[in-house]
Formats: sequence, structure tokens, C-alpha cells
Amino acid sequence: MKKIIVFVALLLSFQMATAQLFTKEKVANNIDNIDQKFLSWGYFLGFNQYDFKFNYNEDLSDILVDKTFGFHLGLIGDMRINDYLNLRLEPGVFFTTRNLMYDESYFAGQEFNDSDLMREVKSTYIHVPLLLKISTKRINNFKPFIIGGVSTALNLSSNEENPDDNSAGEFRMKRNTYFYEIGFGIDLYLLYFKFTPSIRAIFAMNDEIVRDADPNSPWTGNVAKMQTRGIFINFTFQ
Repeated sequence: MKKIIVFVALLLSFQMATAQLFTKEKVANNIDNIDQKFLSWGYFLGFNQYDFKFNYNEDLSDILVDKTFGFHLGLIGDMRINDYLNLRLEPGVFFTTRNLMYDESYFAGQEFNDSDLMREVKSTYIHVPLLLKISTKRINNFKPFIIGGVSTALNLSSNEENPDDNSAGEFRMKRNTYFYEIGFGIDLYLLYFKFTPSIRAIFAMNDEIVRDADPNSPWTGNVAKMQTRGIFINFTFQ
């Protein structure tokens, strides 16, 4: 259902932009002065899908990641640099769940249960990106842009300080993660506000896994590096 809603919203936005780009009729500009403000504010909400990228010490079967769609929301602070550049701060709260699926080969020579082959990783991030938005010239009531920058996230569900590890069923991650981000979108100027659908990809720069006490742990022993990556679908209102 979430995928259908996202697809329909993006399709409608694309149709509106295409219609205004190729129409021969003069279209009245909505909220003409909104982009001239030095500081402006708004909020966003949307869907996310987080993944993990693994590097391994030995050539064993990959750890599979069962991804789900999560939800996020937050605030926007926008500083105008000129007609084409804006600096943005977008703090938000992001909720997501990933399930790690381990192959039986990781437990060779050890007794294990079916529950040992899966670890549920629930994450609640306080995500704070600093972004540069590069826009084209406004065409009628829409304006495409690309956006990118760096961010930091505080994982409130990391379990980093938990003394229990995977031997007790607790998968642990580092509390702080650093990302770089890149994406694109379209500003749509409606009668009373600006609506912006956008898509963004994020890539972690640091290793996030907290290793078990046992260096030969089947859950963490073969992991050289574990880094988050993800896709955000944002709907912004300003």
C-alpha cells in the first residue's frame, strides 16, 4: 500500500511538471516571492528503506538483509544564497527495521537454533543533514533541483552500551553514524505553499557494527565492515 501511495504521488507530480513545461499557454505564477526570503521554514515526511553493505574477512556466504519500508518526519530550515543555491538543515526522526539472515555455514561445528540464523535490527535515528540544494531556473510553477551534503545520525536503538551481545540474542551497533547524501526533486508552487517530492540516497562512512566478545562469533567474527545505505522518499511542505 505504501509503495502504491508513493508511486501515485510521484506520478501526479511528474504529470504536473510535464504539463507546465510543454504547455503553450501562459501559466500564472503562484506564491511568487517565496524563494526570495533569506530564511524560510517547513516540514517533511516520507518513507525510507535502509540496507546494510558488508565487507567480509573470509569468503563465506553473504549475510542477507531483509529490508522493510520505514517512516520519517522532520523540520526544514532553508537559507537562500542566491537564485540557484540554498543551504538547508533538515533534522528529523527516522524509524526502520532490518532483518539479518545468516547462512548455516557461519555456525559450522557449533550447535544452533533457527532463531540464531536471524537478527532483527530495529533502529530509531535522530538524523541531521547539512545540504546544498542546487536548483534550475523556475519554469512556470515548478523548479527541478539536485541536493547533496553530509549528515550525522544518533541511533537511539543501537544497544552499543548493552553488556549482552549476540550470544544472548542482542545485536549491537554504534550509536553515531556519519553519511554523505545525494538526491533530486521538483519544487511545485501551489496556491498557498510549496510542495516538493524528492528522492535521496544515503551512504554511511564509518563502520557501525559492535563486535561480540568472542572474536570467532558467528554473527560478527567474519564482518570486516558494516555500513548503512538507504533510500529516502520525501514530501516537503514550505
